[in-house]
Amino acid sequence: MKTNLYSTEEDTAESVHEYHDIVRASCTILRLADDMGSSLDEVERGDVPKSVQCYMNENNASEQEARKHVRSLIEQTWKMMNKEMMDSPFSTCFVEVCANLARMAQLIYQKESDGFGMQHSLVNKQLRSLLFEPYE
Repeated sequence: MKTNLYSTEEDTAESVHEYHDIVRASCTILRLADDMGSSLDEVERGDVPKSVQCYMNENNASEQEARKHVRSLIEQTWKMMNKEMMDSPFSTCFVEVCANLARMAQLIYQKESDGFGMQHSLVNKQLRSLLFEPYE
């Protein structure tokens, strides 16, 4: 059964709960990409440890080893998500939203820096241009 992204039927909500892997994968990529890009800045500001620091602590690993591990988790999650996208019970629109969330996360936190949180970063300027400047 293909569900409609805009449907308010109870079946659609139950389908998301039952077939949640594509949603989970998208959110996992977002979380891990965010951790790779902003973890050091956030920890310095007193935030809780992120996946990189947790891996370092739990495995007595260097930061470089931890980042390599998190990158491999992102890669594995993309493989799972691509598989889920091919055989998803959801509408194409919903599947694309999930994929685009993961893609945007990797764009924003590309090169393992906080492209969104840094006020003068290239990504921040591009997002501001996209959202607030008229298209010519």
